[in-house]
Amino acid sequence: MTRRQIALDRARSFTDLLAARLMRLPTGPFQPAEPPPGALRIATYNVHKCVGADGRFDPGRIAAVIRELDADVLALQEADRRFGRREGLLDLIALERDTGLQLVPLGMAAGGHGWHGNALLVRNGRLVEAHRLRLPGGEPRGAAMVDLQLPAGRLRVVNAHLGLLRRHRAQQVAALLERLAQAEEVPTLLLGDLNEWRPGPRSSLRALDRDFGPVDVTPATFPARLPILSLDRILCRPHGLLTGLAAHASPLARIASDHLPLTARLDLSAAPSSAMAAAA
Repeated sequence: MTRRQIALDRARSFTDLLAARLMRLPTGPFQPAEPPPGALRIATYNVHKCVGADGRFDPGRIAAVIRELDADVLALQEADRRFGRREGLLDLIALERDTGLQLVPLGMAAGGHGWHGNALLVRNGRLVEAHRLRLPGGEPRGAAMVDLQLPAGRLRVVNAHLGLLRRHRAQQVAALLERLAQAEEVPTLLLGDLNEWRPGPRSSLRALDRDFGPVDVTPATFPARLPILSLDRILCRPHGLLTGLAAHASPLARIASDHLPLTARLDLSAAPSSAMAAAA
């Protein structure tokens, strides 16, 4: 091996190790745990307004990735046009026909899919109640808090897309925790593009650790072609209900958006009896 090859090999090793330490990820391949029988498939996906990593607008590619996910509960971010008429970008009739997923009505504008672009699709579920939450910060941000009745039990889903600045994300996390503290205790998912890549004490998500943590160890999802940052999260309280957390890195998913989808399995039967009693 030449000196140049040795130097390149050392540089690659250092880069890989640095990335692993920064993101607190294992240095080997991420190995999701085996899901329990009957667990629900959960996914979150920032669809980037259906503009792919190649710069091409193509809702059909996003729909194809959604079919690959085969999710029971799917949170989408940037699912509506940002300017002008806030119309949804996906063919929901075709999606429901192909996947069984139905849109939870959240949009304020006619034809919109979500609230501030955050949409929620559910298979075999009934809407109990939904709240559109305005989040603090210097740019318009929101979260959707939805209570669902599923065959496996009651579930609360909070779909959020947090801000670009750390101080705004910290404010938004505090607002979400305050709102959740006022709600009935049921199994709760907090998922979406939380826009945080810093691990440890500098993370704007640190306040979530007590209820939803740990928040640091999660697969990288951004940028989709060569993911190194863990911007997307699927978190749950109570702890112990999620398994199989993984980025969905199919060839199509690597190009359809600038984020990869993040998936997990949720076992509601593992919830403590107190939470299940409240959910009944």
